[in-house]
Formats: sequence, structure tokens, C-alpha cells
Amino acid sequence: MFEKIIIAADTSKDSNIFINSLGGLKEYGTKKCLLVQFRSVDEIVDIAKAYNEAILAEYIVTLQKQKNALECLGFNVETRILTGFSPNEINRIAVEENYSLIVAGAQKYSHAEDEILFSDLANDLIHNARKPILLVRLEEDAVKGLIHDTEKLNCKISDNILFPTDFSANADLAFTYVIEFAACIANKITLMHVQDKSRISPYLDSRIEEFNGIDSGRLLSMKKTLQEKCDVSVETLIKYGSPAVEIMNMVSEKHVNLVIMGTQGRGYVKEFFLGSVSHNIARNSQSSVLLIPKANR
Repeated sequence: MFEKIIIAADTSKDSNIFINSLGGLKEYGTKKCLLVQFRSVDEIVDIAKAYNEAILAEYIVTLQKQKNALECLGFNVETRILTGFSPNEINRIAVEENYSLIVAGAQKYSHAEDEILFSDLANDLIHNARKPILLVRLEEDAVKGLIHDTEKLNCKISDNILFPTDFSANADLAFTYVIEFAACIANKITLMHVQDKSRISPYLDSRIEEFNGIDSGRLLSMKKTLQEKCDVSVETLIKYGSPAVEIMNMVSEKHVNLVIMGTQGRGYVKEFFLGSVSHNIARNSQSSVLLIPKANR
């Protein structure tokens, strides 16, 4: 499915933990990785000001350690160092060199090292996505370094999948990826639609049963498509309320490993802001998230 991927990393502690968790990507058919190390302009300026060769050497050592870790997991690895506003460059490489997936860690440490925040790199990547982006969010014990066993550290991001859909064109494209997961690696898939209260109430409340009937039929059609591919457990859900809140509630309630969704829904302009549903899920979901941009295939 994703034979050739880009892994975006930096020199931080959480990035090293993230790198060591990626053995599960072999389930996606991943063989070749381009490991891209990100250096901000500030870091480059600091090195230049200090004329500190030791700092530069430390970056190179970290990159080599990350490469070695991925090779130990069974991947063929190439490395590159990017500077400046790297997300644009990462997306350019992905398109021009035909990489099928960009992978980044979804969390970073705060200065206190006890609070997990959303990664700056992940944030910039999802704003500039031209290829699917997998944001890997590890279990709390892994993030805090309490898990050292490689098998336990590997992120099991394909066992239990949630697919929220608003039936937009981008959601239909994302569903083609759900089909591929159903055909090879997923054990359980939940198909979900949220009746958006902000769009329905108060003027269309009287039609909610009609909307539920139509959308339940759509979900059941998707379920049939998936079960024709393989013997996978599929559940369908209709919820009412705030899409982002209802989706995150389901992630927690059903112990979801991976959310698959499009980056652009029916509210075209709205999706360019962090308040959008997909970006809210990317930032706040407890699970890993696979975001599918519009017309990437």
C-alpha cells in the first residue's frame, strides 16, 4: 500500500522514540524510507553564531542513529537534511519523487517534559499536504520512555480503525484507503457519520430522521463494499452534535488505533483553518491519524 515513504524527524527526544516505534509500518508494505531530518532556521543560525562543530557533529550522529534504528526494523533507508520551512520541501519531494506517504510524530515534549503537545512539524505538514500524512501518536508510557521492549513499542495502528465521513468527494477518496486496509491488515473498522448540529439546528431539526435514514443507507453500502473485500468486522454509527467532539469520543470509547479521514470536507473555506474537523482530530485525537488530501492520486 505504502511501499515508499518519507519519515520526517528532528533531533528531539520524542522524535527518537517515534523512530523506534515504526516497525508496524511493514504491515503497510513499506520497504523504502527517506528519513528527513528537520533543522529550523533558528538552529542553523545558532550553530553559525557559535561556530560550534560539536553541535553539528551531534546532529549528524543523531541522524545516523535514527537511520540505524530504521534499518534494524527492516527498512531500506536513505537520509537527507532539510533546512528552513521544510514542510513545503517535504511535500515537493513526495510529489516529484513519487513517495506515497509522509509519516511524522504527532507529539512533542513541553519544556517541563511532562506535557505532550502537538508537533510543530506535524502542524505545518497538515497545512501543506499534497500526499497522505500519517501522524503517529504513541501510548503515554512509550512517550515517557517507560516502554523499552521493541515489540511493545511498535505502534499497532491498523488493528482498530475509525473512518468518519461527511460523504464529501474528499471523504470518498479517503474511503478508497479504508478499502485497502480492509483487504489486508485491519481487524475492525467503524464507519461513522455525525449529523452536524451547527448545520441542522434549529431550522432542520424536523428532518433529522430523514437525514439519518439516508445516511445510514450510505454507511451500510460502504459496509457491504468492505465485507466483500475480506472478512473484517464493520460497525456503522450515526451521531448528532459537533463532528470533532463526537469523533474524539468514539476514539476513546472504542479504543481506536487509527482514524482515517480526508483533509477537506464540505466546508471548503473552513478547512484551511485549525478549527476544521480534520485538523482538530489531528491535533487532539488520542489515536494516530491518517489524513488524505484532496485528489492526491
